[in-house]
Amino acid sequence: MRPFARLRVFAIALAFSSLSQAADKLTLMTENYPPFNMSIEDKNFARESGIDGISTDIIREMMKRTQFEYSMTLRSPWNRIYEMTRKKANYGLFSTTLTEERKPLFKWVGPLVENGWGIFKKAGSSIEVSSLEDLKNYKVGGYKGDASTEFVKSKGIKVIETALDKHNAEKLAIGRIDLWVSSRFTAHHIAEAAGVDTPVAIHSLKSVDLYLALNLNTPDSTVKKLQSALDSMKKDGTTQDLIQNYL
Repeated sequence: MRPFARLRVFAIALAFSSLSQAADKLTLMTENYPPFNMSIEDKNFARESGIDGISTDIIREMMKRTQFEYSMTLRSPWNRIYEMTRKKANYGLFSTTLTEERKPLFKWVGPLVENGWGIFKKAGSSIEVSSLEDLKNYKVGGYKGDASTEFVKSKGIKVIETALDKHNAEKLAIGRIDLWVSSRFTAHHIAEAAGVDTPVAIHSLKSVDLYLALNLNTPDSTVKKLQSALDSMKKDGTTQDLIQNYL
C-alpha cells in the first residue's frame, strides 16, 4: 500500500474512532433540587464542578468507577431537560422519580437515594390537612412537571404550577398560595435560597426513590455497568457516606 493510501486509511479509522468515542460519552442533565442536585452559586445554570448535591456526588463516583466519559450540566426548566433526555441518545437525567408513567420512557439506574413528598404551609398558618381531599379547599402550588405535582393532580387536586420551584416558596410566604407540594428534604433548602421563612410540613404524601434516567438508546451494557457500580457503592458504604455529607 502506498504511503498516501495508508495515511488516508489511518485518517478514516481515526475519524470513526472519534465518532464512536463521542457517541459513547454521556451527557448528564440536572436541575436545582437541593439537597440532591444544585448549583453551588445558586444559579439556574451551572456546569461540572459548579454542581453538587447528594445525587450529584453519587453519580460522579459511579462515573469514576466505570470510567465513562461524561459531561454534567444544570439548567431549567425541568420540562425542557426532561424532553431533551427523552429525545437525545446517550443523555441522562437526575434526580428523577421512577413512576409507572415514566418507566417505559427511559432506562433506569438506581435507586440513588430515597425522597419523600409532603404538603407545606407558611409558618404561623392555622391550616390543617388530614387528607388529600382537604387540599381542594386551598390554593395549592407545585413545581411544573415534577412527579409530586403530577401525583397530586392525578388525585383530582388543582395545582397552580410554576416553572421554578423557588417561586412557590416566595408565593407561599406572601400568601399567593396557601399550601405547597414539595419534598421534605428540599423545601427548606429552596425557601432558604429564596430568602423566605422555612415552611412547615403538615401532611406526608408518600416516600419515593430517585434515579438516573437514561435515554432509551443508551446501550444496555452501559446501564448494567452503572448499576453494578452503584450496587458496589451501597455495599461498601460509599453511598451512605455521601448522603451523610448533606443531611
